[in-house]
Amino acid sequence: MKTAKRTLSILLVFVFLQLHAGFSQQVNINDGIINAIKAGNAKELAKYFNSNIELIILDKEGVYSKPQVELILKDFFRQNIPSQDRFIKLHEGGKDASKYVIGTLITTKGRYRVYYLMKGINNELTIHNFRIEDENN
Repeated sequence: MKTAKRTLSILLVFVFLQLHAGFSQQVNINDGIINAIKAGNAKELAKYFNSNIELIILDKEGVYSKPQVELILKDFFRQNIPSQDRFIKLHEGGKDASKYVIGTLITTKGRYRVYYLMKGINNELTIHNFRIEDENN
């Protein structure tokens, strides 16, 4: 009986540590993504992309490779410089292996709604869908 309790205790500690590590990774990933958006840093943001991303940025829409998305975002941030690191996270949610964030990016040219969807593959969250929509109209 003592062995069974000990085994169960060890198993519970292991499960707790795994859950905590996954949650901690998710928080760090989200912080990294948000900081890259605030800074208008396409190169840093690209670190979190899947190999192919569904992208909608103003008039550009399609499925692009990671390097293509980085170039498109670099151009967007060059034309729309974030104002004093202004990205306001409005909502986040999701279930199990997918998470999303919705927020507002304030730039020198106006306000934009930003949405991204992350999916977990092999215990790693990457961005699969990224969109920036004009809130100025």
